[in-house]
Amino acid sequence: MRTVTGARLFIQALTMAALLPLPLPSSADNGDDGYRLLELDGYKVKWGEQTLGVGASISYAFADETMRFNDARNCRDLAPMRVLTGPGIPFERLVQEAEKAFRVWERAADLSFHRVADARDADIILGAQGQPRMQAFANVSYGPDEKEGVRAIDQSLVCLNPEHKWKVGFDGDNDVYDIRYTLIHEIGHAIGLDHPGPSGQVMGFRYTEAFAELQPGDLRGVQRLYGPRTNDDQLATAPASHLFKPEL
Repeated sequence: MRTVTGARLFIQALTMAALLPLPLPSSADNGDDGYRLLELDGYKVKWGEQTLGVGASISYAFADETMRFNDARNCRDLAPMRVLTGPGIPFERLVQEAEKAFRVWERAADLSFHRVADARDADIILGAQGQPRMQAFANVSYGPDEKEGVRAIDQSLVCLNPEHKWKVGFDGDNDVYDIRYTLIHEIGHAIGLDHPGPSGQVMGFRYTEAFAELQPGDLRGVQRLYGPRTNDDQLATAPASHLFKPEL
């Protein structure tokens, strides 16, 4: 098991399964517009330049060994994602669903995601919970420097409960979570978005199958952080329904 220590100044965990008591941001970031920017210790956080509206390139990888992050509040023990797989959901399909989840955010704003082989080199690491609880969590940590109230994220973790039942696609059963929808939500935290409220957006803290795509607040939030997609304006302004439809 690889142990990671002393690399993070602050860790804040979020969960899709329950609302956590976070301090309320002010003005346009308080959820009134359908989004809320993540604030950690009083600072907004994002990847890349510490300027709102500027894009970023982000790497990700799947944990291929058990990893421990001593400073993490959640996802402290990150196990290989393969322990999630069971009958009907091979690891290769899980990888495909994750790629599509990243693409949803990539198409919504000036973001690019690329997979790397070694999790030690990745900005975002995905894995299974080493100590299973709830359904899914994200951990976000940032660097020491701040610029106009913004700090740069230097690592995020996304972990899913291997003891929870998972599925691919919507079937009306809200007790069994669709993997791609869950990953879209947790990646939203990993790039700097908070829960704007219980429902109405993908970033709402209650799982729903009422819609299968980013909602207007989700789009406003990610574009506030990273700006609209610059190399394809048509994608940036396309209806949210074009961004994600699950395969049933």
